[in-house]
Amino acid sequence: MITDFIKALLAGGMISIGGSVFLSLSGENRIAGALLFAVGLMMICVFKLNLFTGKAGYLARCKTGEGGKYLVFLAVVYIGNLLGTLISALLINMTRLTISETAASLSQTKLSDSYISLFVLAIFCGMLMFLAVESYAKIQDGAGKYLAIMLCVSVFILAGFEHCIADMFYFALCSRLLTARGLISCLLMGCGNMLGSLVISLPYFKLFSKE
Repeated sequence: MITDFIKALLAGGMISIGGSVFLSLSGENRIAGALLFAVGLMMICVFKLNLFTGKAGYLARCKTGEGGKYLVFLAVVYIGNLLGTLISALLINMTRLTISETAASLSQTKLSDSYISLFVLAIFCGMLMFLAVESYAKIQDGAGKYLAIMLCVSVFILAGFEHCIADMFYFALCSRLLTARGLISCLLMGCGNMLGSLVISLPYFKLFSKE
């Protein structure tokens, strides 16, 4: 369990790195920022770290009686990711980088949105996250693995879909994470991300997969 938590902590840091480059390249360079954000998920996949949005869909692969244990695992990963993004934001705010200003503007848009909108947008992000992670696992060609991650990640960012762990980082940068609205939004988006992952993974594992 401790190892799982540490891997989740590090994954939160990787997403924070991706979020940092995205914030740094906002505006006219938004497309480049969206593509480079994918470096976070790439490193998570390569080093087998624990990212909530990358693991949620695999609940569908659990055998009878194993679902409860896996949900506990997901809870540990979620908390580890949250702490990882919070620590990363605190450290970045100690540097000369000024991305917290961009994060504040972005966070204001998200936190002013309705809960139903955040939830629905998170569902679509969850779909793409499962496709990205499972494509990395299944595609044999090295270039194809990373292309799948880059496309799925950049699409969810440019489309405006909600990734609960990335949003944790954005909220933490502008001191909005540990507020009632910030925490509720992240929990709601986490549920949406999980549901979106399961929408794809359930039929995939139960009907189409040979595993």
